[in-house]
Amino acid sequence: MKVGVLNIQGAVSEHIDILEKCGAEGVPVKKKGDLAGIEGLIIPGGESTTIGRLIREFQLDREIIEFHKKDKPIWGTCAGLVLIAREIEGESPHLGLMDIRVRRNAFGRQKESFEGELFIHGLGEEPFTGVFIRAPYVTRTGPEVEILSSFQGKVVGVRERNLLATSFHPELTEDLRFHKFFLKMVGEESSPKVC
Repeated sequence: MKVGVLNIQGAVSEHIDILEKCGAEGVPVKKKGDLAGIEGLIIPGGESTTIGRLIREFQLDREIIEFHKKDKPIWGTCAGLVLIAREIEGESPHLGLMDIRVRRNAFGRQKESFEGELFIHGLGEEPFTGVFIRAPYVTRTGPEVEILSSFQGKVVGVRERNLLATSFHPELTEDLRFHKFFLKMVGEESSPKVC
């Protein structure tokens, strides 16, 4: 199974390492055409405005939107969540894929980064350590968006069909469960459909 990791900013190598621990092949995606043969895509953290500008410059924005239209799973972490959101408070959207509204840097600046214990629907009873770095959160969810996790009453994990988004960074932990959850989504979409 080949899963792309957008290679512009953020913890790209950390995502690739965990994907490989889970038995998948992690492939850096940086330029037009890199999505060919990829079954799922992870958009990591970083600075969402910069990443949004660069994906337009590299002509990747249209390719990612077409990738989504083919029902290929996409997971955005932190800035990746902002990039796939249909609405961003006070800003224009970037990719506009998921029916959510987000608030950037909602938990504070870099110095207010923290870890918190999360309970995540679909990952079992054991809590998951959420690493929050200048993290956004979701302020509105559309009718088809499933809330997977909240922290202090704020929505920090969501899924809408083949889209997954987290405010936190599972790639900065040793816990493989979230990546396995995404790979299950990828496997479901890449399996032949039975009528």
